[in-house]
Amino acid sequence: MKILIAATPLTGHVNPLLAIGRAAAARGDAVLVLSDALFRQKIEAAGLRFTAYADNGSATYRETELPAGPERYRREFERRFIDPMPGQAEVLRRLIAEEAPDVIVAGSMFLGVLPLLLDEAPRPPIVTVNVSFLFLDRPDHAPVGLGLPPARDRAERVRYAALKAGMDAAFTNPVRAYTDRELATLGLPPLPASLPHSIVVLPDLFLQPTVPGFEYDYGALPPGLRFIGLLQPPTPPAPLPDWWPELEAANNAGKPVVLVTQGTLANADFGELIEPTLAALADRDDLLVLATTGGRPVTTLRAPIPSNTRLSSFLPFRDLLPRVSVLVTNGGYGSVSQALASGVPIVSAGLTEDKAEVNARIGWSGAGINLATNTPNPEALRDAVERVLGEPAFRQRADVLQAAFASRDAMAGILTAVDDLARSGPVRSGGAGLAVPLARSA
Repeated sequence: MKILIAATPLTGHVNPLLAIGRAAAARGDAVLVLSDALFRQKIEAAGLRFTAYADNGSATYRETELPAGPERYRREFERRFIDPMPGQAEVLRRLIAEEAPDVIVAGSMFLGVLPLLLDEAPRPPIVTVNVSFLFLDRPDHAPVGLGLPPARDRAERVRYAALKAGMDAAFTNPVRAYTDRELATLGLPPLPASLPHSIVVLPDLFLQPTVPGFEYDYGALPPGLRFIGLLQPPTPPAPLPDWWPELEAANNAGKPVVLVTQGTLANADFGELIEPTLAALADRDDLLVLATTGGRPVTTLRAPIPSNTRLSSFLPFRDLLPRVSVLVTNGGYGSVSQALASGVPIVSAGLTEDKAEVNARIGWSGAGINLATNTPNPEALRDAVERVLGEPAFRQRADVLQAAFASRDAMAGILTAVDDLARSGPVRSGGAGLAVPLARSA
């Protein structure tokens, strides 16, 4: 079988798709990965064929001339994900003609699949793999993006509806209109719903890499939506840090281990989370504190490094997290999912990108504490870590989610779904993204 994988050029977006590609190639499938040339070496090192499109820095774009607020966030979203859409779609169509893939597997923010999904021309089946929280429109009328937990009563639903009206006017509707204008230039119909909701309902299959216990109740779900559990990213080959024996000794002695990370995207300023966490726990000789700088040099940290702290530019989370007592994070979806799959409770602090929503789910699920800020102070971080370490309920909820993750084999589910779609052959999109299989020639 031929599989075309399309990945937005961000580490947290490429890694899960790279894991799928490696698993498919290992069983004999022909896999071609499309992303920006920045990821060529990483993808080819995984033994996969690679082809590039020019992202031109869109995925990492940051608006510097506008103050924080809806206008800035809207512009960043448009530049990162919508502006590349026509070019991505053009490359996809060329590759479909040249490579004849049996199925396309795309990350949820690779919006170049939307023109194919809205076009009536025959195409391969399309599987979208989400890289974030489930961003369906909510039945309690809460706006997507503000990090609001499910409404508890009618008064809260009314308040949420008012907030949604404001968010729709400032962000959701302009983003949808911007996308529709881009689609119109391609001779295509508009989106059937808001852009986030359309991303979920238009593909032939939408795979959500979590368990239902870490998602809100949306009522009736789209027929193509499947919860698949943890999609474990591949662990890059790298030596363990020289302090790893200290970690093993701490585990053997029953000494709690705290891990702090700002991920690989929102880590330009370690003064937001890593440095205040190190300061908050500096006098806790009963803890071992680990910090990873997400690929940046550890020398980028400006604050003094406490004696109980060990640093590394990169840490293998698959091996590390089962040894960790608490994760302190700004809320990267991949790191949070890996932690919960390992039964690790969480202290979270982050509001940028999708982090307000991810962190709201941490607090709502009971598996951790959401500080709901980009810049927590050391006192708040210390109190939160002490609560998570001292109150068994957080670990107990994390254990429940760990068992739920363990009950699902994400990779087996993905490959089975890909096989089922590939057997259906080419499809044609009908109304509202409904895919109609085309009759195979005898």
